This record gives sequence, C-alpha cells and structure tokens, in this order.
Amino acid sequence: MGEHSADPGQSGMIAPRPGGTGAPARGWRIDEARRRATIDSLNLASLRRSAALRQITDFAAQLCNAPVALITLVEETEQTFLAATGTEMEGTRRSDSFCTHAMWEEDVTVFRDLAADERFIGNPLLTDPGVRFYAGMPLVADDGVPLGALCVLDMTPRPAGLTPLQRDGLRVLAANVMARLRGSRDDAAWREAAGEARRAAAESEARFRTLADTMPQMVWSTLPDGYHDYYNARWYEFTGMSEGTTDGDEWNGMFHPDDQARAWAVWRHSLETGEAYQIEYRLRHADGTYRWVLGRALPIRDRQGAITRWFGTCTDIHEQKLALEEREVVSQELSHRIKNIFSVISGLIHFAARAHPELSGVASDLRQRIIALGRAHDFVRPHSAESRPLLAQDSLHGLLGELFAPYQRAPGERITIAGDDVAVDDRAATPLALLFHELATNASKYGALSTEDGRVALTIARHAGTVRLDWRERGGPALASPPTQGGFGSQLIELSAVRQLGGTVTRDWHADGLDLTVTVPLPAFSRVAAT
Repeated sequence: MGEHSADPGQSGMIAPRPGGTGAPARGWRIDEARRRATIDSLNLASLRRSAALRQITDFAAQLCNAPVALITLVEETEQTFLAATGTEMEGTRRSDSFCTHAMWEEDVTVFRDLAADERFIGNPLLTDPGVRFYAGMPLVADDGVPLGALCVLDMTPRPAGLTPLQRDGLRVLAANVMARLRGSRDDAAWREAAGEARRAAAESEARFRTLADTMPQMVWSTLPDGYHDYYNARWYEFTGMSEGTTDGDEWNGMFHPDDQARAWAVWRHSLETGEAYQIEYRLRHADGTYRWVLGRALPIRDRQGAITRWFGTCTDIHEQKLALEEREVVSQELSHRIKNIFSVISGLIHFAARAHPELSGVASDLRQRIIALGRAHDFVRPHSAESRPLLAQDSLHGLLGELFAPYQRAPGERITIAGDDVAVDDRAATPLALLFHELATNASKYGALSTEDGRVALTIARHAGTVRLDWRERGGPALASPPTQGGFGSQLIELSAVRQLGGTVTRDWHADGLDLTVTVPLPAFSRVAAT
C-alpha cells in the first residue's frame, strides 16, 4: 500500500466503523483487554532497551536522516519506548502519543508538520523536545492486535515526507522488530513459530540486501574484528572492482595513498573502542581518479553488549568538497579586500586631515574607529593556515584582546579580561568593536587609562540566555560629579549595545572611576551561541 498521508484536515484514521463513531476500521473490534493479553503474551520485559532493538532504531534514524527513532509500545495509559535512538526519554503519556494514531493504520503514517495539525494542538511534545515531523510504521501482532509503532521524529517539518526507499525501509525494519518481539515469547510459542520465524528472517535478509542495493550510498559490513565480508552493488559500481576482491583488508588499497594511514588509524580506534566510525577520505573511482567520500559505520551489539557486526556506508561528497574549497578561497579573497578597504579609508582620512588641520581631532577619532573595525574584521574573517590568529577566531576573549592591544604593552598590563568566554561571529564583531573601542578610548583620554596607575577590569559572565559584561575603571582622575550629558561617544555606545546587539546599558559613576554594565542576549553574539 502507499504512504498514509496525515495532512491537516484529514482524519488520520482509515474508514470509521459503521455507526460513525470515528474509531479505526481495523481496530474497532479490539478492546483494551484483548490488547493487554496480547502484550503480556509477548514477554517484552527482556527486550526493553535491548541492543538488538537499538540497532534497528539506529538504522532507521540513519536511513531516514532523522535525529530520533523509536520502537514504541502503547499500553492503557502510557507509551513505553522499547528502544530509542537520539533521546533518553523512557516513554510518554498515551494521550500525547503520535504512535496511538499510527498503530491503527495499515501502512506508514506520516505527519509532515505536527504543529499544523489540529489534533495535536497543545501536545507538550511539540514544545519539549519540539517535535515537528513524524513517520511511523505500525507494529501489529499475528492476531491483528496493534502494539505500537517503529517511528522516526524530526524537530523541523518535512513537506516532502519520506522517499519511497525510506518508506520501504521502515516496513522492512518494522518486520524485523516484530520478528524480535515474536522471538521473546516462551519456549513453547517459539517452537511453534520457529519455522515461520526462519522464513521471515530469510525473507527479511533478502529484502535487506535488495534495499541496500537500491540505496545511493555504498553499503558495507564487517565481522567484529573488522574483516570486510559484504559490499552492496553500489560499491562495486563505484570502484569498478570485481566481487570479493576488496574483502578482508584489501579495502584499504582503494584509498588514496596519502589517506591510507589515517583511515587505518581511525578504523582501528573504532574497532578497539566500539565508538562510531566517521572519516572523510579519497576513494579510487572506476575511472582511475580519486573522489572524496564520507565513511560512517556503527557497531551492532548482542544482548550482552558484545559487537557482532559493523554496518557502514560511504557517501560520495566530492562535488560538495570541491565547492566548499572554492568558496573558502573566494571568501578569503573577498575578506582580504575588505580589510584593504579599511586601510584605504584610514589613509584617506589621514590625508584629508593634513589638508584641513582644523578637523584633525575629528579625523583622528574617526580613523581610530576605522582601525578598530579593521582589527575586528581581521579577527573573524576567513583565514588561511598562515594568517589565522593565535587565539580562536570565535572567541570573545580573543577579539577583545585584539581590540585592547593598542592600549597596553602586554596583555593584562592595563586592561584585564576575566570570566566566561563566548562564541563571536562576523555579525557581532562590528558593534562589539565600536562599543569597547569607545570605552577604551574614553578611558585613555579621561578615565583610568589616562593615569600611570589606572587599571580597567572587564568581567564576562554567561547566564541562561544572556551575557553580562562588567567594565570597571579604577585609579583614574578623581571625579567631582558624573558627566551631565552624553556626547557622541555615549551615543555610539548606546547604538552598538542597545540597537545593534539588543542589550541594555547601565552606568554608575564613582569618585575613582566608571562602572558600566552591558547585558546582551546570548544569540546576538553568534549563530553558534544561538543554538
């Protein structure tokens, strides 16, 4: 059957039973007492959180490119997760369950955007963890009793739903789940179903190989010691090698000579530790060229946690890799030219000031601000390995250190920076540069840095959703009273901190210096910090 599309406005169920009660066609004769008896007969306690089921959710998540995959059991009032990938939750209330809808269906159920479906208005799972997309294949016992579902979840809507390959994959994996559930029954029931289970396993194996051969990625598997004993058709098509010629250790000969030692080291580490395998390397193509691929693998474990097999994929990323490298070169060149523009503007201001001495003061202030912006841009712009700053380019501490360098002979001599560090990107660099350049310049002209013994302490404290920056000047000229009105510098501070960064500014003038606090929302510093 085709995919069951559960768009807003549809009932989400198949045909209602006679009488118009809205109950599902398959399930209206099945009461909860019968479901309870079927669930109890399966002896599911031994399978809860088992490695055998976890490998199925791992594969389902990878197949559907979803962050979360679950095997659910829907009981009277609760929904229990027999296996889970991508979440530590043990279950939910049945009233909040999406699988409660999916388990009554005949085929894969897809909710492309849960937030747009009136049935899920107020569902807490849309808020925490923020689920937006759901696809589930029902798990149905031999006697027709629905038990739950094998499902995948995503935190963003998917208007396109699932591909035919992904739907078929969920059907195959759901069949494997049911084979595992049947296998947990008592010995007598197992003996009665042994022949059927063997046939189902053989059919599942055949369908798995068919599924693997239709995947766009190269698929491979190894024994626990790393011996490669299976490749899908895509591997042989890509490499041009004959079947069996890359078994065992021969696969490493397919890598670019410069990548072989690195690939072996990463693979040995995964074999020794059981950690997931992931690496980018160049793989020899059938035409003799080398193409960049992304290799990934996960271990499959038995009930005792021992690795029984490794399952992996190779994805051709050659075009994306080249495009990223070209974009990096263009980005570095463009950024370098922008830095040169800062230098040209600074030179023009200096030249104009020489021709108009009466504007030298304004020109000097403007030129220093341009230089500060140039330092900020130089810190966050793309760099080559040779031009990259010593400190991390996403570091607030590093950016401030660059900005304060002209005001002291050594880091920390006159201005100290303490507290938490925060990621900073290009969109925050300009307002931060203007803000702290203005503070440091004012301190050097009128405040703590205008005297030999004056010092400035900047403390950064990261809180939930905000960052607080405390600027403390001490040891400067004594203040008889605070300034009565703010000049251009004060307006520039307000523009940078409030309008551009979305923060707040408070000032407290003491006899021996200025205390200024800036509180800024964390997402204003960088796109990384926002996540």
